[in-house]
Amino acid sequence: MAIGGIWPSLLLMAGIVAAVGLCRSLVRRRLHAHPHLCSFLLEAFSTFQVCACTNELCLLGNVEPKPHTALTLTYGFTVLHSSTLTGSTCNPCGVLQPLWGGGTSLRAGGLKIGAQFVAAALARVFMHFVWRLGIAEAHPGALSQGCSNPMQTTEVQAFCIELLFSVVFQLTILQVEAVKPSYRVHLIALLITMLVYAGGNLTGAIFNPALAFSLHPKCFYDNFLIYSLVYWIAPSLGTILVAFVWKSFLGYPETPTSEF
Repeated sequence: MAIGGIWPSLLLMAGIVAAVGLCRSLVRRRLHAHPHLCSFLLEAFSTFQVCACTNELCLLGNVEPKPHTALTLTYGFTVLHSSTLTGSTCNPCGVLQPLWGGGTSLRAGGLKIGAQFVAAALARVFMHFVWRLGIAEAHPGALSQGCSNPMQTTEVQAFCIELLFSVVFQLTILQVEAVKPSYRVHLIALLITMLVYAGGNLTGAIFNPALAFSLHPKCFYDNFLIYSLVYWIAPSLGTILVAFVWKSFLGYPETPTSEF
Protein backbone atom coordinates (compact mmCIF):
# COMPACT_ATOMS: atom_id res chain seq x y z
CA MET A 1 0.00 0.00 0.00
CA ALA A 2 1.26 3.48 -0.83
CA ILE A 3 1.71 5.91 2.04
CA GLY A 4 -0.97 8.18 0.58
CA GLY A 5 -3.56 5.49 1.25
CA ILE A 6 -3.23 5.75 5.02
CA TRP A 7 -5.07 9.07 5.40
CA PRO A 8 -8.59 7.59 5.68
CA SER A 9 -7.29 5.27 8.42
CA LEU A 10 -5.61 8.14 10.25
CA LEU A 11 -8.80 10.20 10.10
CA LEU A 12 -10.79 7.22 11.37
CA MET A 13 -8.46 6.73 14.34
CA ALA A 14 -8.46 10.44 15.09
CA GLY A 15 -12.26 10.33 15.15
CA ILE A 16 -12.18 7.39 17.58
CA VAL A 17 -9.78 9.24 19.89
CA ALA A 18 -11.94 12.37 19.82
CA ALA A 19 -15.16 10.41 20.47
CA VAL A 20 -13.62 8.49 23.37
CA GLY A 21 -12.26 11.71 24.85
CA LEU A 22 -15.75 13.21 24.77
CA CYS A 23 -17.29 10.10 26.34
CA ARG A 24 -14.69 10.01 29.13
CA SER A 25 -15.31 13.68 29.88
CA LEU A 26 -19.08 13.10 30.09
CA VAL A 27 -18.61 10.08 32.37
CA ARG A 28 -16.43 12.07 34.76
CA ARG A 29 -18.91 14.92 34.93
CA ARG A 30 -22.14 12.94 35.16
CA LEU A 31 -21.14 9.83 37.14
CA HIS A 32 -18.66 11.08 39.71
CA ALA A 33 -21.18 10.17 42.43
CA HIS A 34 -21.09 6.51 41.30
CA PRO A 35 -17.40 5.58 41.58
CA HIS A 36 -17.69 1.92 40.56
CA LEU A 37 -19.74 2.62 37.44
CA CYS A 38 -17.51 5.58 36.61
CA SER A 39 -14.38 3.44 36.94
CA PHE A 40 -15.88 0.68 34.79
CA LEU A 41 -16.89 3.04 31.98
CA LEU A 42 -13.64 5.01 31.99
CA GLU A 43 -11.63 1.80 31.70
CA ALA A 44 -13.98 0.44 29.03
CA PHE A 45 -13.82 3.58 26.87
CA SER A 46 -10.04 3.76 27.21
CA THR A 47 -9.53 0.11 26.27
CA PHE A 48 -11.95 0.53 23.38
CA GLN A 49 -9.78 3.35 22.01
CA VAL A 50 -6.56 1.33 22.26
CA CYS A 51 -8.08 -1.83 20.74
CA ALA A 52 -9.97 -0.09 17.94
CA CYS A 53 -6.97 1.98 16.88
CA THR A 54 -4.62 -1.00 17.07
CA ASN A 55 -7.00 -3.08 14.94
CA GLU A 56 -6.77 -0.36 12.31
CA LEU A 57 -2.99 0.05 12.70
CA CYS A 58 -2.50 -3.65 12.00
CA LEU A 59 -3.90 -3.07 8.51
CA LEU A 60 -1.16 -0.53 7.82
CA GLY A 61 1.76 -2.88 8.49
CA ASN A 62 2.57 -3.20 4.78
CA VAL A 63 2.62 0.51 4.01
CA GLU A 64 5.85 1.54 2.27
CA PRO A 65 8.51 2.19 3.36
CA LYS A 66 8.50 -0.89 5.57
CA PRO A 67 8.85 -1.11 8.53
CA HIS A 68 9.49 2.59 9.09
CA THR A 69 5.92 3.75 8.52
CA ALA A 70 4.40 1.11 10.81
CA LEU A 71 6.91 1.80 13.58
CA THR A 72 6.40 5.54 13.31
CA LEU A 73 2.64 5.08 13.59
CA THR A 74 3.10 2.74 16.55
CA TYR A 75 5.22 5.33 18.34
CA GLY A 76 2.89 8.21 17.53
CA PHE A 77 -0.31 6.50 18.60
CA THR A 78 1.28 5.15 21.78
CA VAL A 79 2.18 8.72 22.73
CA LEU A 80 -1.37 9.77 21.88
CA HIS A 81 -2.94 6.99 23.97
CA SER A 82 -0.64 7.65 26.92
CA SER A 83 -1.43 11.37 26.79
CA THR A 84 -5.21 11.09 26.43
CA LEU A 85 -5.99 8.06 28.63
CA THR A 86 -4.40 9.16 31.89
CA GLY A 87 -5.48 7.04 34.84
CA SER A 88 -6.48 3.99 32.76
CA THR A 89 -4.44 0.82 32.37
CA CYS A 90 -6.10 -0.65 29.22
CA ASN A 91 -4.26 -3.87 30.06
CA PRO A 92 -5.28 -6.62 32.51
CA CYS A 93 -1.60 -6.98 33.41
CA GLY A 94 -1.61 -3.40 34.62
CA VAL A 95 -4.40 -4.32 37.03
CA LEU A 96 -2.63 -7.46 38.30
CA GLN A 97 0.30 -5.42 39.62
CA PRO A 98 -1.63 -3.36 42.20
CA LEU A 99 -3.78 -6.41 43.01
CA TRP A 100 -0.67 -8.38 43.93
CA GLY A 101 0.82 -5.45 45.84
CA GLY A 102 -2.37 -4.72 47.75
CA GLY A 103 -2.88 -1.37 46.06
CA THR A 104 -6.42 -2.18 44.93
CA SER A 105 -9.25 -4.45 46.02
CA LEU A 106 -10.22 -7.68 44.28
CA ARG A 107 -13.61 -6.19 43.41
CA ALA A 108 -12.14 -3.05 41.84
CA GLY A 109 -9.53 -5.07 39.96
CA GLY A 110 -12.08 -7.55 38.66
CA LEU A 111 -14.32 -4.69 37.55
CA LYS A 112 -11.51 -3.13 35.52
CA ILE A 113 -10.46 -6.41 33.91
CA GLY A 114 -14.08 -7.14 33.01
CA ALA A 115 -14.39 -3.67 31.46
CA GLN A 116 -11.25 -4.26 29.43
CA PHE A 117 -12.40 -7.53 27.90
CA VAL A 118 -15.90 -6.21 27.19
CA ALA A 119 -14.39 -3.16 25.47
CA ALA A 120 -11.93 -5.35 23.54
CA ALA A 121 -14.78 -7.41 22.10
CA LEU A 122 -16.87 -4.32 21.30
CA ALA A 123 -13.90 -2.68 19.58
CA ARG A 124 -13.52 -5.67 17.28
CA VAL A 125 -17.24 -5.66 16.45
CA PHE A 126 -17.15 -1.91 15.81
CA MET A 127 -14.12 -2.15 13.54
CA HIS A 128 -15.73 -4.95 11.53
CA PHE A 129 -18.73 -2.67 11.00
CA VAL A 130 -16.46 0.17 9.88
CA TRP A 131 -14.48 -2.12 7.58
CA ARG A 132 -17.69 -3.15 5.84
CA LEU A 133 -18.12 0.50 4.82
CA GLY A 134 -14.86 0.29 2.83
CA ILE A 135 -13.59 3.69 3.95
CA ALA A 136 -9.93 2.80 3.45
CA GLU A 137 -8.10 0.78 0.81
CA ALA A 138 -7.22 -2.03 3.23
CA HIS A 139 -10.70 -2.50 4.70
CA PRO A 140 -12.26 -4.97 2.20
CA GLY A 141 -9.34 -7.38 2.59
CA ALA A 142 -9.57 -7.27 6.39
CA LEU A 143 -13.09 -8.69 6.35
CA SER A 144 -12.07 -11.85 4.51
CA GLN A 145 -9.24 -12.74 6.89
CA GLY A 146 -9.56 -15.71 9.21
CA CYS A 147 -6.98 -16.31 11.91
CA SER A 148 -4.04 -14.13 10.92
CA ASN A 149 -1.59 -16.49 12.65
CA PRO A 150 0.44 -13.92 14.63
CA MET A 151 2.70 -16.71 15.98
CA GLN A 152 5.49 -17.22 13.46
CA THR A 153 7.58 -19.39 15.77
CA THR A 154 7.09 -22.38 18.05
CA GLU A 155 4.57 -22.23 20.88
CA VAL A 156 7.30 -22.47 23.53
CA GLN A 157 9.32 -19.66 21.99
CA ALA A 158 6.19 -17.52 21.60
CA PHE A 159 5.32 -18.11 25.27
CA CYS A 160 8.81 -17.08 26.35
CA ILE A 161 8.81 -13.99 24.13
CA GLU A 162 5.49 -12.69 25.44
CA LEU A 163 6.56 -13.42 29.03
CA LEU A 164 9.91 -11.67 28.54
CA PHE A 165 8.34 -8.65 26.85
CA SER A 166 5.80 -8.36 29.66
CA VAL A 167 8.59 -8.44 32.27
CA VAL A 168 10.60 -5.79 30.42
CA PHE A 169 7.56 -3.58 29.90
CA GLN A 170 6.24 -3.78 33.47
CA LEU A 171 9.68 -3.25 35.00
CA THR A 172 10.21 -0.20 32.83
CA ILE A 173 6.81 1.19 33.79
CA LEU A 174 7.72 0.89 37.46
CA GLN A 175 11.11 2.49 36.94
CA VAL A 176 9.75 5.57 35.14
CA GLU A 177 6.98 6.32 37.64
CA ALA A 178 8.93 9.30 38.99
CA VAL A 179 9.71 10.72 35.54
CA LYS A 180 7.87 13.86 34.44
CA PRO A 181 4.67 12.79 32.59
CA SER A 182 5.54 14.70 29.41
CA TYR A 183 8.79 12.70 29.17
CA ARG A 184 7.35 9.43 30.48
CA VAL A 185 4.88 9.03 27.61
CA HIS A 186 7.74 9.19 25.11
CA LEU A 187 9.84 6.68 27.05
CA ILE A 188 6.91 4.24 27.12
CA ALA A 189 6.21 4.80 23.43
CA LEU A 190 9.87 4.24 22.56
CA LEU A 191 9.95 1.00 24.55
CA ILE A 192 6.78 -0.35 22.93
CA THR A 193 8.07 0.56 19.48
CA MET A 194 11.36 -1.22 20.18
CA LEU A 195 9.57 -4.34 21.43
CA VAL A 196 7.30 -4.35 18.36
CA TYR A 197 10.36 -4.06 16.13
CA ALA A 198 12.15 -6.87 18.00
CA GLY A 199 9.29 -9.36 18.23
CA GLY A 200 6.44 -8.17 16.08
CA ASN A 201 7.29 -10.64 13.33
CA LEU A 202 7.35 -13.54 15.82
CA THR A 203 4.33 -13.06 18.11
CA GLY A 204 3.01 -9.59 17.32
CA ALA A 205 4.64 -8.32 20.56
CA ILE A 206 1.26 -7.72 22.20
CA PHE A 207 1.82 -8.48 25.95
CA ASN A 208 -1.75 -7.31 26.64
CA PRO A 209 -4.39 -10.07 27.05
CA ALA A 210 -7.37 -7.85 26.22
CA LEU A 211 -5.71 -6.40 23.12
CA ALA A 212 -4.69 -9.90 21.95
CA PHE A 213 -8.30 -11.03 22.25
CA SER A 214 -9.49 -8.04 20.25
CA LEU A 215 -6.89 -8.48 17.49
CA HIS A 216 -7.15 -12.26 17.07
CA PRO A 217 -10.57 -13.53 18.19
CA LYS A 218 -10.72 -16.17 15.45
CA CYS A 219 -7.35 -17.55 16.51
CA PHE A 220 -8.61 -17.92 20.08
CA TYR A 221 -11.71 -19.67 18.75
CA ASP A 222 -9.69 -22.07 16.57
CA ASN A 223 -6.96 -22.88 19.09
CA PHE A 224 -7.99 -21.51 22.47
CA LEU A 225 -5.49 -23.42 24.63
CA ILE A 226 -2.36 -22.34 22.77
CA TYR A 227 -3.42 -18.74 22.29
CA SER A 228 -4.59 -18.34 25.88
CA LEU A 229 -1.25 -19.71 27.12
CA VAL A 230 0.81 -17.41 24.91
CA TYR A 231 -1.27 -14.22 25.00
CA TRP A 232 -3.01 -14.44 28.39
CA ILE A 233 -0.98 -16.62 30.75
CA ALA A 234 2.53 -15.62 29.62
CA PRO A 235 2.14 -11.82 30.04
CA SER A 236 0.20 -12.34 33.28
CA LEU A 237 2.98 -14.53 34.69
CA GLY A 238 5.52 -11.92 33.67
CA THR A 239 3.56 -9.23 35.49
CA ILE A 240 3.16 -11.33 38.64
CA LEU A 241 6.89 -12.11 38.60
CA VAL A 242 7.73 -8.41 38.39
CA ALA A 243 5.26 -7.54 41.17
CA PHE A 244 6.66 -10.30 43.38
CA VAL A 245 10.26 -9.18 42.90
CA TRP A 246 9.31 -5.53 43.32
CA LYS A 247 7.58 -6.19 46.64
CA SER A 248 9.63 -9.04 48.12
CA PHE A 249 13.20 -8.24 47.09
CA LEU A 250 13.28 -4.53 46.38
CA GLY A 251 11.32 -3.70 49.49
CA TYR A 252 8.51 -1.63 47.98
CA PRO A 253 5.26 -2.20 49.91
CA GLU A 254 2.94 -1.34 47.05
CA THR A 255 3.19 -1.75 43.30
CA PRO A 256 2.12 1.30 41.28
CA THR A 257 -0.54 0.92 38.62
CA SER A 258 0.92 0.69 35.12
CA GLU A 259 -0.68 1.90 31.90
CA PHE A 260 -1.21 -0.20 28.75
